[in-house]
Amino acid sequence: MKIAIEAQRIFRPNKHGMDFVVLETVRELQKIDKENEYFIFVSPGTDHCLEETDNVHIIEVKCPSYPLWEQWALPRAINKLKPDLLHCTSNTAPLYIQVPFILTLHDIIFLENRQSSSKSLYQNMGWHYRRLVVPRILPKCRKIITVSHFECNRIRETLHLPENKIMAIYNGFSNHFQPLNDIKAVIRKYIPSTGYLFFLGNTDPKKNTPRTLKAYHLYLQQSKEKRPLLVADLKPEYVDEILKETGLEDIRPYLHLPGYIPNTDLPFIYNGAFAFLYTSLRESFGIPLLEAMACGIPVITSNTSSMPEVGGEGAILTDPTDERSIADQLLLLERDKEYYQKQSAYGLGRAKCFSWEQTARELLKLYQSTVESK
Repeated sequence: MKIAIEAQRIFRPNKHGMDFVVLETVRELQKIDKENEYFIFVSPGTDHCLEETDNVHIIEVKCPSYPLWEQWALPRAINKLKPDLLHCTSNTAPLYIQVPFILTLHDIIFLENRQSSSKSLYQNMGWHYRRLVVPRILPKCRKIITVSHFECNRIRETLHLPENKIMAIYNGFSNHFQPLNDIKAVIRKYIPSTGYLFFLGNTDPKKNTPRTLKAYHLYLQQSKEKRPLLVADLKPEYVDEILKETGLEDIRPYLHLPGYIPNTDLPFIYNGAFAFLYTSLRESFGIPLLEAMACGIPVITSNTSSMPEVGGEGAILTDPTDERSIADQLLLLERDKEYYQKQSAYGLGRAKCFSWEQTARELLKLYQSTVESK
């Protein structure tokens, strides 16, 4: 088989969720499949994080914007290559393409009502682009993949899809997320010492940043430890605006805001944390939840969408709209050492249920069955 995979953004230095999903999946396909030929279509970038092998080829396609890259440059390159199958990995695909394709649709948050719009122009443009493109390409897909059974059912019911049109293939997490000992040198780049609370946010409203900061404020009022909060992926001016709007300026001295933390440093950051807050309003999967668990760090997550499915029966689940519930779980972890140790051990076990190798093997089966059914 000749398989083309869209991986447009994997060479950008500041990668996020969907970028790592396709990157890690391709790396595993390189290990397990030496027979089929793969062509990975990327946009030029500075982080050359994927190397070619005998049957995996990287094709750089230049174009000034993502919509133009996907709707004009990618179809031209694909039609020239004439692969047996194209896999578009990041929610959207070309409207006009001459080869069979499958789509990874991570979520349909863009079709749901938003509580508020993102303050990021890039995220708002992406939201409108997906609303325009996705309904038009779904009838053309040979198969739709999503990343949890929650999301699979949600997409099927919302878009009235046949049951055999869509399937769930779980994400994994990278092997470098594991318990570590020598962590202080990396941690000091972001915060003076270990034992902090960690929150991984961005400007998307679903990340629930204002309520999480309110929960932290409630925690500080009752905690004897008063652990600092390390907040990744948010600029100080954005957080300061939230603090001003919510009247929480008094917690500012306890916050550490380093901005983007490279994926290579994240295992050290998780290991140095006392607990990880993953209190989103909505997620289609939740890779950071597994990353923290794999490092042996207790995770406080939400009782909504995919998070109970990924976290499992023993996870700490809270109502993400209830700041007091989040704060109470932080305080319980702090005051009950036995409960803390139980959660740490549970997370290590739960993380073993997921891997990128498993993801790649299920994907390879889908590639084969789709091409054979042409």
